[in-house]
Order: sequence, then C-alpha cells, then structure tokens
Amino acid sequence: MSRPLSASFPFRVHGLAGLLAFAACAAVPAMAQDAKPAAPAVKASADADAGKVPLEEIRRYVNVFNAVKHAYVEPVEDRKLMQSAIRGLLFDLDPHSTYLVRSDAQAFDEDANGAYDGIGVEVQQQPDGSILVIAPIDDTPAARAGIKPGDVIVAVDGKPLTPEQADSNPLRGEPGSKTVLTVQREGAKKPLEIAVQRDTIRVSSVRSRMLEPGYAYLRISAFQADTANDFEAHVDKLQAQAGGAAGLRGLVLDLRSNPGGLLTSAVQVADDLLEKGGIVSTRGRNPVADTAFSATPGDRMRGAPVVVLVDAGSASASEVLAAALRDNQRAQVVGSRTFGKGSVQTVLPLDNGDAVKLTTARYYTPSGRSIQARGIDPDVVLKPDGAAARPGEYSEAALPGHLRGDQETDGVGVGDVLEGEAPITAALAVLKKQVAALPAADRR
Repeated sequence: MSRPLSASFPFRVHGLAGLLAFAACAAVPAMAQDAKPAAPAVKASADADAGKVPLEEIRRYVNVFNAVKHAYVEPVEDRKLMQSAIRGLLFDLDPHSTYLVRSDAQAFDEDANGAYDGIGVEVQQQPDGSILVIAPIDDTPAARAGIKPGDVIVAVDGKPLTPEQADSNPLRGEPGSKTVLTVQREGAKKPLEIAVQRDTIRVSSVRSRMLEPGYAYLRISAFQADTANDFEAHVDKLQAQAGGAAGLRGLVLDLRSNPGGLLTSAVQVADDLLEKGGIVSTRGRNPVADTAFSATPGDRMRGAPVVVLVDAGSASASEVLAAALRDNQRAQVVGSRTFGKGSVQTVLPLDNGDAVKLTTARYYTPSGRSIQARGIDPDVVLKPDGAAARPGEYSEAALPGHLRGDQETDGVGVGDVLEGEAPITAALAVLKKQVAALPAADRR
C-alpha cells in the first residue's frame, strides 16, 4: 500500500449542489495583511458583484435561444441547444476546460481507474456505426474468444450497429454477461458469430524489466488509480530479481509520452522515492484548490540512483513527478523538453451523467517554479536518431488559448519525441555514471 500523504487534493465536486458550492468558494474575500481600511469593503463589493447572476446577459441568451428554436430553418432539439450553450461557456477558457457528454465522462473515469467492464478490445468507431478492432487486449475475453485485429463488428446480439448507437458503448456490460458479436473478417466467406462473456478489464500502467544485473527499467505510461500500488509491486519485484534491495544499483524511470492522469498517483510515486521534501503545490483562484504535498519518510529504492527519461509527450502529472525528483536532488532528468502542461483540472459531474472538466489551479514544483507552457528542460539532452527522428507535433504553448505561464518564453520551441530503445540505452549510461560517482561505501 502507498504511504499516507501530507495533503489531499480535490479532483471531484459531486453534483450540481457541489458545483454551486465550489463556485461560491471563489467569492470568499482574501484580505492582504497590509490592506488599507477601505480595501476590504471595496474587495467585498467586487466579490459580491462577481457572484451576482448576470441577468441582462441571461435575458440576451434566452432571446437568442428562442430565436433559434422558433426561426431556424430546421428544428433543433432543446437539449442540443443547451449543450451547445454550455460548450460555448467553456470554449474560450483554455484547451483543457471542456464539456464531457455521458460516454466521454465514463471514458474519462475509465482512463483514470484503469479498469472497465467489457470484452477487452482497442477499437475505432466507423462512420457507418460498425466497430473496427485495432487489437484485442492480451488475456481478455475478446482475445480468448478469437477476436482478431482487423475484424469489423457489424452487429451485437443480432442488432446491427448504427451511427446513432455510437455513444451507447454496446460492447460494455456487466461482468459475466454474455454477448454475441457478428464479425466481418477478411477472407471469411460470411460473417462470423462469436460469443463473448464480458469481464472487468484491467489495463496496467506500469511495466518493468532488468536491463543489466543491478540496473532496472520501469515504465509508467499514465497515472491511474492503481499506478502507485503497481509501482511499488514492480520495484519490489525488481529488487527480488536483483538479489535483494542491496543488489539493485539504480533505476531508469521511463515517463516518455506519459500524458499524465491523476495527480495524487504521481505524488504517491514521488513519495515512494523521497525521504523528505516538497513534491508539488497547487494554487488557484478558489482557496479550495490551494494545497501542498510533501514526502513522508521512507525511500523504497533506499537511495539507489534514479534517472527519469522524458520527451515532448511527457505532460502534466509526469512533469510533476520528474520535477519533484529533480528539485529534491533525487534524480537526473534525461531526454527532451517536456510538454509544459502545468494546470490542474477538476471534474464536475452533472445530474444527467455528463460532466464538466474545468481548469481550477496551476501547480508549482518544489522550487516554486511553474512549468505551464514552458515544460522541463532535461539535465542531459537526447536527440532522436536518423530514421527514428520525430519532432513533437505540439506543446502546451502551441495550443490556442492556453494559460500563460510564469516561465513561458516565446520562441523556445518544441521538444522531440524519443522512441525506441536508444533513449533507454542512453539513460542507462547516465545512470551508470551516477553509480560510479558515488563514494565507494555507497556503491552496490
């Protein structure tokens, strides 16, 4: 189990009442210590004005709503108009604040939890409503039933798939429930009927292996609810493979193209590698979003050197982890400039199953730096090799409407995507130099 943290962070505000309470907190005046006597009244007045419902703007919206409803050339459902209006509220805020329809909200939860109930396939929805199988996930009902990459699912339980069913996730269902898929397979003379029993599908975000005797490799692809526990289990396994904790001389921690995920999971992993020190702090307009995480005693690697491997796809929570380890002199960062997403989103579930994902805070590294729209510059820069070269396609700073960062610098450029084994080999070389630089008594 992960050790308890020194602080917790609010990721969810439940229901409409919670949303209103969350918003109301922002209206609480914060008084500067050196404020003049008249300042609190002015601030309170400004906050009161900010908390008022803008009735004139609401009336203007209702007028436009009615005009569209009654005069647009074709009928438009009220629900569709309202969803468009809500999306409009969020559209110009920043790239990460968005409205999630029910299916997107469920997918967001599943990404965070690393588990869902279904048959276990990576798929792509087709325009005609059919489902193209990209690949069955290993050791899942789909793989055991014989579903193959390239299969096209055209019907579920005898009901043809249509574009209107795209949001219903027909492959999902209660564990133990059975479904019959009608599958078109290249080379088959007629569609196949394949029976599959659904199960809870767990997608692990952590994998590891030994690179050389005494030197381990651990990859975190995203930060999910179970990532910290999985990290601890893998570290323990690696130590056992090395002949005990004393036999594990160092670790390459691979965060390349890790898009982030749950901030608390990244904090827990950092805590597993730190004896003390700050990990990350968050600051927002709402005092509820202000918090700080600090490490508790206990380093699972017992001080063995760590190298963190990053690239242009390393974002958000992965940047938090890399910065925490570097700022505390616990690890060197190797690779390319990271993405630069230094903001925190809170998910606000709505009563109809939809949700709002709203940017509520910026996060700051232990040294007090914001990496928003700037990213992390590695200690050791790696470049992709020849045919493997693939520049980063975008960064936080390149996203339209992004939050301006404290350390943002125009024209800094985008980092590289580092793929394949070569960056791991380079990171291992850096790790060996760290081990060689240790006092003889500390070498393992």
